[in-house]
Amino acid sequence: MNLVRAELERLTARRFVQLMVVLLLVAFAVTAATTLAGSHRPNEFELRGAREQAAAQIREMEAAHDRCLRIKAGQETPSETDYIPADCAEIDPRQMERLPVAADFLNGVFTFSVEARPLLYFLIAFLVLFGFLVGASYIGADLNSGGVVNLLLWRPRRWAVLGAKLGTLLGALLAFSAVASAAYLAVFWLIGQTAGHPGYLDGAFWASLGAVYGRGLVLVLLAGAVGFAIATLGRHTAAALGTVAAYLVVWELGARLVLHILDAARPDQWMLSSYLLAWLNGGIQFWDNHACQGVYNGLCDGSYHLGWGSGLMVLLGLTVLLVGGAFTAFRRRDLI
Repeated sequence: MNLVRAELERLTARRFVQLMVVLLLVAFAVTAATTLAGSHRPNEFELRGAREQAAAQIREMEAAHDRCLRIKAGQETPSETDYIPADCAEIDPRQMERLPVAADFLNGVFTFSVEARPLLYFLIAFLVLFGFLVGASYIGADLNSGGVVNLLLWRPRRWAVLGAKLGTLLGALLAFSAVASAAYLAVFWLIGQTAGHPGYLDGAFWASLGAVYGRGLVLVLLAGAVGFAIATLGRHTAAALGTVAAYLVVWELGARLVLHILDAARPDQWMLSSYLLAWLNGGIQFWDNHACQGVYNGLCDGSYHLGWGSGLMVLLGLTVLLVGGAFTAFRRRDLI
């Protein structure tokens, strides 16, 4: 317990960690101030007009679905502008995840139900970067300066020391990210209530937002563990930064370009970013250019799906592999 308390004190005392927290607060304040300045509380005339527009669009969607059914039944002839899917249920408003609402037609008004998810994605992206950099610098600086060697003189058990560092890092990241995310959403909810429009906040909305919130916290922990592991293997913070930069340039950009030139099937399934997005979004659709070759009737669906399960499996597997390698290397090598 004393080791964990000492590591927590060391982590919170680091100037880089304090700087990153300040940057987060500044970004938070700027985003909130910008949102507040660009929003206003809608009057009854604006709300009534927005409701009418939403109702009109729903009626158009219902008419398009009914026309699709009549065309499928041979009662009408399709025109060039008609979109006729293989199954008319695809354009059935009653089966869509989300119908147009009044908030979609309010101009210059911050609507919490519409903007909460993108804003949460923005915060998660910052926290993932925060977790990776803090994790890498936390162990990298100690390895480079000899601080780990001094710590081992006091507690000469390598795995216990490294485990305490990693556990303290992940616990601190989880607590900080959970509080920061909750406060972030609370501020924008308050803006929606007082200087904007709350939108339609039903149980499905909060469940969806809560799922993104939970998956985002997991992603922050994985990013912190990966940064910690790579810096441990490379014995320096720069090793983690260089590894990520090399991966992005060589594989995410270079290999993606080569696969595109070669017209490879499903190149997105070879990219780590695809699985990251699949986990964070709860699933994601990609297009396979080879699936519909030779099909000319327009009824081919060339999309394929990556679910959150496969995303988590890939991300978790990579993290476990790197952390396991870091602990193995830390136990065997000379630290001086």
